Parts: sequence; C-alpha cells; structure tokens
Amino acid sequence: MRSSNPVLTRLGSAAGQGRAGGQQAPYAQPGQNPFQQQPYGQQQYPPQYGQQYGGGYPAPPGVSGGTMSIDDVVVRTVMLLAVTGIFGAIAWIALPDTGTVATLAMVGSVLAGLVLGLVIAFKRITNPAVIFAYAAIQGVLLGVVSEYFNERYSGIVMQAVAATFAVFFVMAVLYKFRVLRATPKFAKFVIGALLAFVALSLINLVAYAFNFEMGLVDYGTDSVNPLAFLFAGAGIVIGALTFILDFAEIEEGVRHGIPEKFAWYSAFGLLVGLIFLYWQILQMLSYLRR
Repeated sequence: MRSSNPVLTRLGSAAGQGRAGGQQAPYAQPGQNPFQQQPYGQQQYPPQYGQQYGGGYPAPPGVSGGTMSIDDVVVRTVMLLAVTGIFGAIAWIALPDTGTVATLAMVGSVLAGLVLGLVIAFKRITNPAVIFAYAAIQGVLLGVVSEYFNERYSGIVMQAVAATFAVFFVMAVLYKFRVLRATPKFAKFVIGALLAFVALSLINLVAYAFNFEMGLVDYGTDSVNPLAFLFAGAGIVIGALTFILDFAEIEEGVRHGIPEKFAWYSAFGLLVGLIFLYWQILQMLSYLRR
C-alpha cells in the first residue's frame, strides 16, 4: 500500500520511485511492505488480497483477521484525533504558553514527533501503540503552541480547528463526486509541491536562526510581509490536495482487500495531514488578525 502520509510518508514514496526500472515483486518477502508501490491508478496487488481471503486464495503468512474497510479507517482516525485532543487539552491547562517549561515541552515534542513520525512512515508501522504515542506527542505540541496563539488572538484556535475540518470535508466531497481525481499527473504535482514547500520551510527556519529574514513566515511583527500570506496560502492548498491522494490510497486498499491492520497506517496519514493543515490555517489566521 502506498503511504498516505501527506507530510512525512510522501518523502519515502518520492524516494522509492528511483528504484531501478520502477519494478517490484508483486508479493513482498516476510518483514517487507506487502504492497507493491506503483503510480496512482496502477497499483498491482497480489490476488490473495482481492478475494477477501476467500475464493480459494489463502491468507498471506502471518496475517489473520479480516480486511480493511472505510469504517476501520474512520474509527481509527477518530480515536487518534481523540488522543491528540486529550493530550492537547492537558498541555494547554498544565503547561504555560511561554517560559522555559513551555520551550522545553515544545522543542521536545517537535523532536520526538519528528523522529517517531519518520520511523512510522518509512517502516510502514501499523502498531497502534506506536501510532497512539505519536498522536499523544503531537497533542502536547498542539496544546502548547495553540495556547500561545490563543492568548494573543482570542478565539483563533477554535476558528483554525473549524476551518481545518471544513476543508477536510470539502475535499472528501470533491473526491466522492470525482471533481478531483488522483491521477498520476495530479499525484506528481502535489508531491512535488509538498517537497518544495517543506524544503523552503526548512531553509527559512535555518535562515531565521542566523538572523536572516526571507519573509516566508512572519514571526510576530506588526505588519505582515505579503510573501508570508502567499506562502501560508500555498501551504493550505497543498495540505488540502494531499487528502485526495489519501482518499485514493484508502479506496484502492479497500478495493483490493488489504489486511485490517493497515487501517492504522491510513489513519496515521490522515492525522498528519490534518495537523499540517491546521498549522497552515492557524498561521494564516494570525496574519489576518494582526
């Protein structure tokens, strides 16, 4: 199954496209990803997964239980969001929005979340305990940073949350009615745009650390650079479009009857996408509230 992670796991998908000839065996060896990575719309799943483990086809070695469904992904996504929200509320109440404690909590959660997210993404981890840990870490980060923004712009957090889910549901509707499709060209465009956005964000952060302002992100000045508006807007658009790729991957996996455990991986991808979109919307709203 292709990665459904709009921020972290797509880096692995992009890197994987450089393998010789772009060909992989149709069925992976034990310990490897059992799903062949192909361009969007060209997945080639082994026949065992297309028969719900029935019709005379045996289940893959080490795989038990049923196959993934849309409901499985929805339930697990809601569970991860609940964990993120609970730990976010705890961090909001228990930790200050500024000071040494807040800084340590923010830096620690950023580093821990980044490392754990990359491990889940590149190793295709489906262990719910590990994914729940990632959701909890992100909740702490969201709680600390959101409290900081809300103290300065009252009500901005609820606005950002509402806008994030509104965009998500709009993209779900556009995908449902096939207004937007995850064609190979569409996928290449979105992944390329995402990689460029992440690279520019990292360059901007390093430049800021050396007291050089690129203007891509505004760090609290009274007047906002127009370039910062454009960059935040681009992040919102890119984050929204990645959901189309997520929906296509989930639908393809359900159609081919992949193991139920991969619902956790799909839910992880949706969680990362929602968090990424939330940060971009929160940033944009802070600019508009200046």
